Amino acid sequence: MAPDLRRPLDVQAVHGPTACGERADAARNRQLLLAAAKQLIDDQGAAAVTMDAVAREAGVGKGTVFRRFGSRTGLMMALLDHSERELQQNILSGPEPLGPGGDPLDRLIAYGRARLKQTVDHLDILLEAGTDDPDRLSHPVWDMSTRHVQYLLSELGFPGRLDTVAIAVQAPLEAIAVNHLLEVAGLSADQIADDWERTVRTLVAGLDR
Repeated sequence: MAPDLRRPLDVQAVHGPTACGERADAARNRQLLLAAAKQLIDDQGAAAVTMDAVAREAGVGKGTVFRRFGSRTGLMMALLDHSERELQQNILSGPEPLGPGGDPLDRLIAYGRARLKQTVDHLDILLEAGTDDPDRLSHPVWDMSTRHVQYLLSELGFPGRLDTVAIAVQAPLEAIAVNHLLEVAGLSADQIADDWERTVRTLVAGLDR
């Protein structure tokens, strides 16, 4: 039986413990800086996210950014964690098509595009995190992703065990694959997303439903 993602996942199991007892002003600063970094990524790409640029975007001194995150890597890791939490919440309780209640194919396409955008946005950090780690697909984030994809594939009518097909569907969304498609194949992020969606739709169309 495919995993049921209609029940809430353990956020701490996926992301690790949250910062308890954080002062309200510190929490506001953190959210302000993360929002500024995300805006820079959305507008100009991840390369635009420097400590100086985030400070300017947020309207604070650069020292505030360094005190909060320590380094650009620390900032990007915090932004990645924040994005993962946001994506998970949207899957579990957000609006359609990413959230529950919609057509499973629409949900799968929406999820793949959201996951791909996140991979592109944080590609340098994800690559540094160790794409050669043989256990990377057992990481809680990818375990959550695989369970979600398995559930949607089951809803679409895929028979039998779904471990292999779920990994196959996600393979183009992995950092190492995305990096190859961007840097070696010369595709844009939009082209990767469109190719991935076309592949998934073709796969689903081949089902005898």
